[in-house]
Amino acid sequence: MPDDQKPNESPTTLWYGARKHYLQSEPTIPSPQSPVGDQNKGMKIAIQGEPGSFSHEATIKLVDDAVIAPFALSADAFSALSNGLVDAAVVPIENSLAGSVSEHFDLLLNHDVRVEREALLRIRHNLIAISGSSIAHIDRVFSHPVALAQCRSFLASHPRMEAFAFYDTAGSVKQLVELRDRHAAAIASEAAARHYGAQILVAGIEDNPENFTRFFLVRRTRDIKVDPKSNKISIAFSVENRPGSLVSALSELSTMGTNLTKIESRPVHGKPWEYIFYVDCQIHTAEEGTRAMNALQAHCSMVKELGRYAEARQP
Repeated sequence: MPDDQKPNESPTTLWYGARKHYLQSEPTIPSPQSPVGDQNKGMKIAIQGEPGSFSHEATIKLVDDAVIAPFALSADAFSALSNGLVDAAVVPIENSLAGSVSEHFDLLLNHDVRVEREALLRIRHNLIAISGSSIAHIDRVFSHPVALAQCRSFLASHPRMEAFAFYDTAGSVKQLVELRDRHAAAIASEAAARHYGAQILVAGIEDNPENFTRFFLVRRTRDIKVDPKSNKISIAFSVENRPGSLVSALSELSTMGTNLTKIESRPVHGKPWEYIFYVDCQIHTAEEGTRAMNALQAHCSMVKELGRYAEARQP
């Protein structure tokens, strides 16, 4: 028995809510927490996940004096925004390796909100443990499924370590510190390690260093402040189910000289084989975005602007 293991402590005991990484089901997520930061200043911003998460880091990048309001679910964060409990929400919309966050497209469409700004965050994963642990003690690693998937090579090179999916990267560090589990580690950001007083055993364990996540700062439509330097617009639209309708809609954008940088389709709930299309377009002026919206109206059964903003530069 290891010196640091208590007689009744099993090194294979799982945390509440954790799942083996190969399972698809998501764990139970804890309740929202109190806001983090100086509540007498700054914009109150909802995030999904715990303080110290990548969403927290992106929020501070977007609004340096933000007061963070952590929520268990993204849907809860959007509801809080719609109901006026917070001033804004920051959500990840796309990862350069894992792709789009489909749920957040749906939430943007179904709430009276718009994107005001975007930011790109370099995602750097670290193996984190409680103070005094060593890599030789670790036999379980907890993190969000996407983070685990982005560190496959490291985990494969350490076959002793079993990977378990947890609801949040920073949440796995928080649980680690609360339980004082020397046989477990978490994969999360450096900010999470600092926030919860844990130590980084191995830094930069992601498979691919070109790992970036795009985040949106979302506000209620009536509160939105369009940047006069906007050079990007996000639009959701649906077309009639007839030959050539999608081509006709996209041709309108092409005729205007608008550069389509992304297109994503999502099924319409309750209407099998009907789809909502989400597009990002580069525009030269904010006014060009209005022309793009008007051009789509003639070919689409539904058009909604999701936001007009300045394109983020890659860090």
